[in-house]
Parts: sequence; C-alpha cells; structure tokens
Amino acid sequence: MRFPRPSHSELLELLSITDSSELDALFKRAYEVKKQYIGTKVWFRGIIELSNICSKDCYYCGIRSSNTNVKRYTVSHAEVIKEARWCYEQGYGSIVLQSGERSNKAWIDQITDLIYAIKDVSDGKLGITISFGEQSKEVYKQWLDAGAHRYLLRVETSNPELYKKLHPQNHSFESRVQSLGYLKEVGYQVGTGVMMGLPGQTLADLANDVLFFYDIDVDMIGMGPFIPHKDTPFGHLVDSFDETTALQLGLKMIAVCRIFLRDINIASTTALQALKSDGRELGLLAGANIIMPNVTDTKFREGYQLYEGKPNLNENASETMQSLEDKITAMGETVAYGEWGDSAHFFKRTNQEKTL
Repeated sequence: MRFPRPSHSELLELLSITDSSELDALFKRAYEVKKQYIGTKVWFRGIIELSNICSKDCYYCGIRSSNTNVKRYTVSHAEVIKEARWCYEQGYGSIVLQSGERSNKAWIDQITDLIYAIKDVSDGKLGITISFGEQSKEVYKQWLDAGAHRYLLRVETSNPELYKKLHPQNHSFESRVQSLGYLKEVGYQVGTGVMMGLPGQTLADLANDVLFFYDIDVDMIGMGPFIPHKDTPFGHLVDSFDETTALQLGLKMIAVCRIFLRDINIASTTALQALKSDGRELGLLAGANIIMPNVTDTKFREGYQLYEGKPNLNENASETMQSLEDKITAMGETVAYGEWGDSAHFFKRTNQEKTL
C-alpha cells in the first residue's frame, strides 16, 4: 500500500515558507516523520570519485567536457581498492563509486572489474552504490550482477523545457528518464535527484519534482542546491549567488520529500556543507538520513569540483570521518557502522526481506 500522493498546492505551500518559526516547524515535522519511518541512524557512504573525464557537456557542471581548465584524471584500480578496503576496515557499511559519464566498452569493463574486486576485498560485506550516468539496460545488468545494488542517476529537473535550457541539444531528458526505468526493471534500488535554485526554475517546478519522485516510485534521493561554477556558461552568477537562500531552499526540499515520501533514503549532500559549515547536519535535522563522506585521495579532489567552493578538498578521510561522527553524536543520532542502510521503501516496493 503506497502513501497518498501529495497535491501540487500543498507542496507549493510548504516550499513557499520563509518565516523562520514556520521553517522550524516544517523541519521538526519532517524530523518526526524520519524518526517514525527511518529512525535516528545515519548511514555513511564513502564516496570515491573515480574520474572527472565526462562525455556530457551540461551547462552547470565544472567537469563538463568542454571545460579546458580542468586537469583530467582517472584513479587507478589499485588506489580504488585501497580506498574501498579502508572504508571496510573503518566499518563503513557502503561506498559510492562515481565519475563523469562514459559509455565506451573499456570503461564499462573497468567498472565491472572494480565492483567484483571490491566485493572480494570486503568479503561481500560492503554495499555498493554506483553513479555512472546513462547506460544501456545490458550494462546496468552487468554491473548489478557484479555486485552493485544501488544506482543514483540524477535528472536535475523534471521540467523537460528547463532541462533543455541546462543542456546541449544532444542531451535528452527522455533518455535520462528511460534510464531510470531500466534501472528499476533490472532490479536496482533506484535513486535520482534534482538541483534547487536553478536559473529559470520556479517553486512550482520543485513541487513537480517531488511529484516526479513519487510517480516513478523512487527509493532514494540525492539532491542539492544549484551552486554556480566559474568555468561554465552560468559563471556570471557566481558573484551574485546567495548562499543563505540556496541553503534554505535545499533544506526545504529535503523536509518536503521526507514528509510526503516518508520511507525513502535521502542524502544530506556535500553541497549543503559548501553553503554552511554545518549544512550536512542541518540536512539531517530536516529529514535526511544518508551522508557521503569523501574518501577519494586528496590529490584528486581539486579535479572533481562540479560547483564552486566544494569543501574538504584537503581534509583526509580519517579527519572527515571523526569530525562527522562527533557532530552526529552531539545531535543525538547514531552512525550505523557495518550496515548497508538500504532503502526501506525498496523492500516494501519489491516485497523483499531486508537483509543487511
């Protein structure tokens, strides 16, 4: 039995809140829903940013293919396994493998080999989320069979016309949505997400984004505020960017998604921390339950800046982990070490028993 579909008007009403006391009430309401359906556990996903080589040329992204100011890199197989082993030894339940989008056979096979190797080095105990963009159904199945079980494919907006304004003509909104369908058919826990505060975006668009999440019956959401990058067509917006407004909008979307989608996983993304030092913790208090600490070697991090002002470029993984755990514990929540933290919604949707 699914939760009732929210109305566009009630979503718009909540997203329009600006009064501080009303915002506090919204966040508290979302947190109570989280406690009811998820609890107060926080699941870490150690994120490894494998490569900033990308075939896409999205107008908002700092690693877009036409940005010649980026030094391109690919982390070696051995280094990725080293970072995955570190996560396993520290008690992380899961990792995220992420990169720019590529679909050539050599890259696809490289990812397959990595997934098998990570399963091997962790005795099958590390959960694996992957985020490698649009692929064929066969490739998605290949990676699932290798051992990945969650996939994040953000659409950035569910408005097809706005999507066209954010991407070159050879980027297709319809293809991206079709890929989400493939992921569900193959058997992944399916994640998607949007950016909040995009140029030309309205609150009505964001309300429609929440309805899009509901209608495709998504299992997890990773979304963050739009933060302009100087080396993109939106670089002129950097100087006038309002961090406070962006953060508020990001937190409101987390809260609204938690209130109406209830049992899905919601990430408190690094973009929130870029806007305020405790942004990720505020995301947890607004209803999020996933945090993705960066475990990529610091020598690569400068090359993976999708937006301006990405934090923790020089902070090593151990420092990040300890700092986050201290903050989360101080909030009264618990880091769920050694647990995959799979989406409760996925198991309800598929009538499966939750295992790890």
